[in-house]
Amino acid sequence: MKIYNIVIVTALVLFAVGCGSNSESHKDLFSIEIKNAKKIYNNSETIVVSVKNKKNKSIESVTYSIDDEKIATDSENKETSINLSSKKVGKRNLTASIMADGTAYSISKELTLVSSIKPKLYTYNILEAYPHDIEAYTQGLEFANDTLYESTGQYKSSSLRKTNYTSGEVIQKIPLADQFFGEGLTIFNNKIYQLTWREKTGFIYDLNSLERKGTFVYGKSQEGWGLCNNGSVIYKSDGTEKIWTLNAETLAEEDYIEIYTNTSKIKSVNELEWVEGKIYANIYERDAVAIVDPATGAVEGVINFKGLKDEVTQHEKLNVLNGIAYKGEKNIIYVTGKNWDKLFKVEIVEK
Repeated sequence: MKIYNIVIVTALVLFAVGCGSNSESHKDLFSIEIKNAKKIYNNSETIVVSVKNKKNKSIESVTYSIDDEKIATDSENKETSINLSSKKVGKRNLTASIMADGTAYSISKELTLVSSIKPKLYTYNILEAYPHDIEAYTQGLEFANDTLYESTGQYKSSSLRKTNYTSGEVIQKIPLADQFFGEGLTIFNNKIYQLTWREKTGFIYDLNSLERKGTFVYGKSQEGWGLCNNGSVIYKSDGTEKIWTLNAETLAEEDYIEIYTNTSKIKSVNELEWVEGKIYANIYERDAVAIVDPATGAVEGVINFKGLKDEVTQHEKLNVLNGIAYKGEKNIIYVTGKNWDKLFKVEIVEK
């Protein structure tokens, strides 16, 4: 019996080693070559690729794809042009699916794509300043008509609030349980969706009554930071360079974009707001808001809010800019910060 067991184990080990060798053999046989290769590419370039045939296999066809989207097929393994125009920025996966001697092989190469445009620079003009609860550690901010809804953070003091934005009055306040740290919110189909930070739990409320109607979970993204929506898709940040797209019905994380300028990625993406077809993304611990193309993740503009924090009461708990709300007024947004005693109506102007 012992000998029989040893034979079985040996066979399994040999089988596993054999499988591992077979998967490694793809790279041993082929590699993806990029003409005039670089460390980064912009998403308006065209690259020229081919497959290096290391063992002189008889190649019948090569199909190229980027992130599972089929781009081109070549039957003779000639140099193939791949247009990167309108592709998402960030880390992209270029794959060559090869048919050689009747066998299918697959090899991949990671590409880093940045935006093809330099972001426009914007500044702001303060149009109005309204009272804001200095105890509110603002995490999310969004209008429904003239009513401003706010999510606040910190363990044991997180809440969802309905407010009068002109007076600063908190009309209704729903506290979160002590174990939850409130984060971003968005309003969609007469419901409010609110994130929590590290608890991987979101809450769903009725817009009018603020009665809690359910919960949802998120498992792919690291944490809960910001939310916004465009009327059909919900967008979620997780504190990295990623913004996730959520299914509006199931709230499942289906895909993501990565936020890049023409030179580098933007990390610590926080509060989000949908403004005139773009995502306005507050960058945590920066006096800046990025204007993001929701299709590609490219940063088209940056709003410099330097100096705005100086306009509020300076105190021990004063924290960073956070909170963007849009009310349908062109080039105008409403902003505040964590434990700021003012909410600002600002005009965004190009430098």
